[in-house]
Amino acid sequence: MITANGVSLQFGKHKLFSKVNITFAQGNCYGLIGANGSGKSTFLKILSGDLETTSGDVSVTPGKRISVLKQDQFAFDEHTVLLTVMMGHKRLHEIMAEKDEIYSKEDFSDDDGMRVSALEGEFTELDGWNAEADAAKLLSNVGISQELLDVEMKQLEGWQKVRVLLAQALFGNPDILLLDEPTNHLDVETCVWLEGFLCNFQNTSIVVSHDRHFLNKVCTHIADIDYGKIQLFAGNYSFWKESSQLILEQRNQGNKKILEKRQELQNFIKRFSANASKAKQATSRKKILEKLTLEDIKPSSRKYPYINFDQERDSGKNILKMEGLSKSLDGQVMFKDLNIVVAKGDKIAFVGQNDIAKTVLFRVIMNEIEQDSGQFSWGVSTKQAYYPKDNAVYFETDMGLIDWLMQYTDNTESTFVRGFLGRMLFSGDEVFKKVNVLSGGEKVRCMLARMMLVMANVLILNEPTNHLDLESIASLNEGLDKYKGTVLFSSHDHQLVQTAANRIIEVTPKGYIDRADTTYDEYLADKKIADKRHKLYG
Repeated sequence: MITANGVSLQFGKHKLFSKVNITFAQGNCYGLIGANGSGKSTFLKILSGDLETTSGDVSVTPGKRISVLKQDQFAFDEHTVLLTVMMGHKRLHEIMAEKDEIYSKEDFSDDDGMRVSALEGEFTELDGWNAEADAAKLLSNVGISQELLDVEMKQLEGWQKVRVLLAQALFGNPDILLLDEPTNHLDVETCVWLEGFLCNFQNTSIVVSHDRHFLNKVCTHIADIDYGKIQLFAGNYSFWKESSQLILEQRNQGNKKILEKRQELQNFIKRFSANASKAKQATSRKKILEKLTLEDIKPSSRKYPYINFDQERDSGKNILKMEGLSKSLDGQVMFKDLNIVVAKGDKIAFVGQNDIAKTVLFRVIMNEIEQDSGQFSWGVSTKQAYYPKDNAVYFETDMGLIDWLMQYTDNTESTFVRGFLGRMLFSGDEVFKKVNVLSGGEKVRCMLARMMLVMANVLILNEPTNHLDLESIASLNEGLDKYKGTVLFSSHDHQLVQTAANRIIEVTPKGYIDRADTTYDEYLADKKIADKRHKLYG
């Protein structure tokens, strides 16, 4: 069990938390949610002891071990993959290192013998003899092959390092597990495995994630950061969302009744305060009125951008046709012999293990790079709006937000552009920001605003939810659901793919699998069965 006791944190004049009291109990998985900047990652650092509070403290049940998903991909570059994972259990690693040091001595004293005997006993208690096998199994589960176990971390790709650090955090059955965005850079198979791991985890886990599906799958409770406080709700993310909306509605209804009662009393007092026979009743009602106070409904720190894609004109039936389309990159096949016809109204989610392949495909059909063979053609009535995975080139300028957005609209009235920016959560002096200093999430909102202004009848989006908070993801999801045009997109957000797509296309080096009128969950269920059959029968 881990408890925050009156925890407050303040940076200068900015108060992030104020007198937070919350207990995280064993056997539960808590989803820590809140708007961008509300302090989710900061609170995890407070719980782990990596950040001091302004006031209050954190208490942990004596003898309980905390494990944290490390964010520094370069911290273990000089260590092998297997050793990096085992270093996740600090005490076990210390014992192993001290044992090795003593056994390497040329002069082995009686004191050394006694010390190593004690270490061996503790090593056995911590299940040290199975440590290497357990670490290797974890690495396999997160998609790191056995050939990489003795390779130094500095030789790995970034996405591989992330998975090794995840295995490190999970290693050794920690008592308290703190995970900040654990699904980043994971493919769907590894995400499903992690969901199963956390669902079966018997100790305490606290996770920060922007993946709504993941939060729904693993969380028994939601810890909601808002108003500088943290409120606990039983249930998963969807249950929290429904509950919080219901609570706010009830509070508003309660205030409405108070207002009606107040008006009634005021009218009575006004009518009869000068009447001697009614003066006593008027005085009584005045006292009641003084006690009637509206419940303080603070404005939530959550803000939802308004994302709505309109079409300048409707498209014809012919949208996009690919014939024998193939592309390799650095000798690796990205996709091969794609023969895909995109119909009007299709909302196609492109999926597959290789994220680069999907990016390359979008770049080919947007004429950013050339295919190796085959051809593609857009319908003459189509107008495309493109969201690339890497948007850095759009912001390599010191232009202000207003001028930047004006590039993409015929309506160059300052009031129109400022109003549009307001819908995308840029208000007040924020509209005068230089675009080259925007945060990742702000840049994504700018790119989505640019797409809305284009008023295209075909949208192409490559991982649009990266850097977005839960509120912006929900708004994007709703915008794509309502959009009447055609959509081609890729995303690791399970719920977005499940609800927005009406067609799934899996891209592989050998070809593709095209599933029309299929939900993402149906596709995954069929794929799981197919994979099992392949393993059994070849």
